Amino acid sequence: MDMRAPADHPVLDAIALRWSPYAFDPRPVPAPDLRSLFEAARWAPSSYNEQPWRFIAVPRDDGEAFARALDGLVDANRAWARDAGVLVFAVAARIFARNGKPNGKALYDLGQAAALLSVEAAARGLAVHQMGGIDPEAVRASFGVPGGFDVITAFAVGYAAQPNEGGAAARRRRGLAETVFGPDWDAPAAFLDDNVD
Repeated sequence: MDMRAPADHPVLDAIALRWSPYAFDPRPVPAPDLRSLFEAARWAPSSYNEQPWRFIAVPRDDGEAFARALDGLVDANRAWARDAGVLVFAVAARIFARNGKPNGKALYDLGQAAALLSVEAAARGLAVHQMGGIDPEAVRASFGVPGGFDVITAFAVGYAAQPNEGGAAARRRRGLAETVFGPDWDAPAAFLDDNVD
């Protein structure tokens, strides 16, 4: 099965090739590739350049820590994520370091960092599967996440197994006309008309 996104308009190859497998080849991810993934995340934009994201990254060859990382996932995710090359927990500082006030944009900024990491991974032939099904307090206790930081999500990084091994379905997305509005809610932005240059 071809997993390239059936994009309606041209996008970068790394975006079209990005998908979230449920089956991974258990081979390790080389350290230079991991460094580049997190370097891409490092250069994400953030409110006041606060960079509220932190990541706990555990390669599968670190057996004891990898087992602890698996324990931080819900059962359904643990079942398939055990073959990933690396498990990562995405953590956000919800308070601005600059003034001690709540950072209402921290989750947005963390999402941008994770998105850039995912695109970098796709460009390198790696796959990333994001997960909301985690036990944040178990992760906090297991990995010593301090107060002031929230464990938000997890993701598996590695080499996708063949799509038919992971139950991959056809890729679908809501159309742009249902997503990008102009000045009136639910009215598509004018530039979405193919006749507009």
